[in-house]
Amino acid sequence: MSTLLYSLGRWAYRRPWRVISTWVLLLILAGSGAVLFSSGTDNAFTIPGTESSAGIEQLNRTFPQASGTSAQIVVVAADGSVTDEAYKPQIEKAVTDLGALDQMSAVTDPFGENIHGLVSDDGSAAIVRMQFAGQTSDITAATKADLASVTDELSSSLPAGAKVALGGDLYSQSVPGVSITEAIGLLIALMVLIVTFRSFVVAGLPLMTAILGVGLSMALILFSTAFATISSTTPLLALMLGLAVGIDYSLFIIARHQDQVRSGVDPEESAARATGTAGSAVVFAGLTVLIALIGLSFAGIPFLTTMGIAASAAVLIAVLVAVTLTPAFLGLVKGRVRGWAPRRARAPKDAGKDAAATRAPKERVPFSRRWVRGVTKHPVVTTVSVVLGLGIVAIPALSLGLALPNAGMLPEDNQARQSYDLVTEHFGPGFNGPLILTGTIVTSTDPVKLMNDLADEIAKVPGVDTIALATPNQSADTGIIQVIPTTAPDSPATAQLVRDLRAQHDRLLAEYGVDLKVTGFTAVAIDISDKLAAALIPFAIFVVGLSLILLTMVFRSVWVPIKATVGYLLSVCAAFGVVSAVFSWGWFAGPLHVSFVGPIISFMPILLMGVLFGLAMDYEVFLVSRMREDYVHRRRDHPDESDRTAAVGAIESGFVGSARVVTAAAVIMFAIFASFVPEGDQSIKPIALGLAAGVFFDAFIVRMTLVPAVMKLLGAHAWWIPRWLDRVLPHFDIEGSAVERELAMADWPEPRTTAAVVAADLALSEGDATLYRDVDLRVEPGGTLVVTSDDPRRTRALLLTIAGRAAPTDGHLKVAGHLLPGRSAWIRSHVGVALLQDGVDPVGPLRRALSGRARIVVIDGLDAATSGAVRDQVAATLRDAAPDELFDADAVTIIASAADASAAQSLLAEVGRVNAPVLTVAAAPVRRSPAAVSPDFSTSSPSEVTA
Repeated sequence: MSTLLYSLGRWAYRRPWRVISTWVLLLILAGSGAVLFSSGTDNAFTIPGTESSAGIEQLNRTFPQASGTSAQIVVVAADGSVTDEAYKPQIEKAVTDLGALDQMSAVTDPFGENIHGLVSDDGSAAIVRMQFAGQTSDITAATKADLASVTDELSSSLPAGAKVALGGDLYSQSVPGVSITEAIGLLIALMVLIVTFRSFVVAGLPLMTAILGVGLSMALILFSTAFATISSTTPLLALMLGLAVGIDYSLFIIARHQDQVRSGVDPEESAARATGTAGSAVVFAGLTVLIALIGLSFAGIPFLTTMGIAASAAVLIAVLVAVTLTPAFLGLVKGRVRGWAPRRARAPKDAGKDAAATRAPKERVPFSRRWVRGVTKHPVVTTVSVVLGLGIVAIPALSLGLALPNAGMLPEDNQARQSYDLVTEHFGPGFNGPLILTGTIVTSTDPVKLMNDLADEIAKVPGVDTIALATPNQSADTGIIQVIPTTAPDSPATAQLVRDLRAQHDRLLAEYGVDLKVTGFTAVAIDISDKLAAALIPFAIFVVGLSLILLTMVFRSVWVPIKATVGYLLSVCAAFGVVSAVFSWGWFAGPLHVSFVGPIISFMPILLMGVLFGLAMDYEVFLVSRMREDYVHRRRDHPDESDRTAAVGAIESGFVGSARVVTAAAVIMFAIFASFVPEGDQSIKPIALGLAAGVFFDAFIVRMTLVPAVMKLLGAHAWWIPRWLDRVLPHFDIEGSAVERELAMADWPEPRTTAAVVAADLALSEGDATLYRDVDLRVEPGGTLVVTSDDPRRTRALLLTIAGRAAPTDGHLKVAGHLLPGRSAWIRSHVGVALLQDGVDPVGPLRRALSGRARIVVIDGLDAATSGAVRDQVAATLRDAAPDELFDADAVTIIASAADASAAQSLLAEVGRVNAPVLTVAAAPVRRSPAAVSPDFSTSSPSEVTA
């Protein structure tokens, strides 16, 4: 990965306008698609497979008048009663006008016959109920405008002081938007970048990359609404995440580049190295966020899965933009990336009078060094203090309530919120969240009596305020019962009522023969909340397990991943505590413009856990990887130093080396997330606050305080890992060691080598078995080499290593000028492989290996095709590989293995490759000088190379 990114960074640096124009073109195309095909977001939350969803589907088929979304108009008299002459005729006229609107299924006149409960007990208020043909997203803007017009007309016709408010399920949620506070967050990010880079030009680069990436991701999300259902919260979440990670990922690369340029590295080389080293960490960090967001599908809720996929797409685009557009921008600014020099310490005024004062001023110890020394001076005290402190902050999380958004959570100046409050005041909280029970009654001979009997049974259930409606449909095959709870739709008591009603199912089925289902907007919201709560623990196990596995692979350690995961859990719990303290307890609700104190949006916990996991891994990787790098270097450069001394010294040096960038990244993320809190939508507020708090706790309290203290306690044991585990786990080169190795081996075996394949001290082990070792070879372009051994596994392993299919465990290997294993991806696509011993017909694999642009081919078991017609076909295939260029450097280079080397040499001689040298991979290695294999087949003499 690091070598690929190294080449990509250099390519982008050299071609900045091509890269920039490509991204701009993609943005224009995606934006055009969004404008032309976007169908808008949809907040119709449903869960397939739940009872409430099944009930809605049944109503869609048999009782469409009751299956669509609903709305209501609340009328409150200024004085007197709504049944007075000044109110009743105007309300009845409004009912008639509403019934004539498009998409209207039914309008309930509160004064109609057999209608009960829509006029308050004291007569001061009335509710006009409306049922639409379709869900919320199906209702057109024209219908909503006509509905608002009728409401305004009714309001103007009533006496002064009367209240008329339009609300209901249709208006229960607001569409999140962007406010000025988000711009303030970007401004704070810009100021942090200016301080970090000491350059106005460089400070603007991360912002430009992030804005372009966010613009592209937002356009793609809006375009996707043409063929997918996407909630209105999704684009804002993608915007928030895309800005935060987009700025930070570019920041990490530019910071590494700036440090290298200041130390004298050529800007082009520095951009390539920064993309290969810091870019590798960016890719890993983005991958963790990506996996965690896609893991939201654990809940099995379609809208949440879509939200996770959309947010992960925004993160993926941020990663791609960071590793391509960032080096392209660096190619534009070139040497100007250095920024202005830091202010030097002033010499004393009396330096001329006092000779002692002429000495250089005492070097100022940076704050990061003083901080890490302070927290590691008493590591036990630091560790206990942090754990107890975060535990105390997490206490409010125990009272965290969950619910889907409803009109009661909207700002108080919103008309739907006013309607909600008026209904609560004059009718009771349950009227804002009626439940619907529906079932098939086709076998009944008296459907009206059956529905009345069922209504009487339901009314006895504790928590039921009243039965507003109990009726069969026109075909008398389906009945509905509208139940008004005594409590609000987001109350835990209402959720318990839904469970109690479902507990009556078997009894009512046995007694009345009706399979009743509890459904409706409120029941759907309760089912979603219950399912999200049930998915929280499995998702947490998934995230924690993923954290342990990924970090073990990265750091080759057992204790570092455990420490990192515990720190992540502390950060998550503390973030939940802050959110609960604000939204459940009401602390600082006023300054943060929280319009409703109570339950928060149901998917906040699982979403917060997923996103914060990825961000926490970012800080862990960028901070601890530097400590590990310094630890490895100290052990190499100071072999006499004890392991613990080296480990403790690496904590301080690694912390100082990475603290500036990690601090800047955390401050930027905190500013971006916090900017969505004061004026944000009620659904996004708790998510933004939780992320802001989580970033603060994880970056500054856990990673920069707890981590150094725990690492000090662990000492050298922090980097312990069992050998068997180290062998089975794949390696992630997030520190860019492959790039450093490639740079160090750039002139090996000689500058600008012409060798097609060259190896020295090559070895490959598998477990405790050594397949081959001490292999030295060199093959020039167009040359040929026969590899033989008494064990065919050895020769196949060597050939697969040369072809990039197996990574050597020791030694050096270059194929076509590319160092392995770092460039194995390129080698695999440019070196053909033919395993002749694996098939009955060896000609097919050989033709495939020689097809395309492969100029190097490895053939395993060439002597398996040395008899009869097969020999002739193989010879013809080899001859066709380069019929007129046998002595040209552009001819195909062939490395073949054979148990019978002479048979393979004879076959190769038929195609003009005479006297092919032989390399014997012996069971008991005997070292000899490597032989140069000449492409001049007519003049080269037979030779044997034993390794």
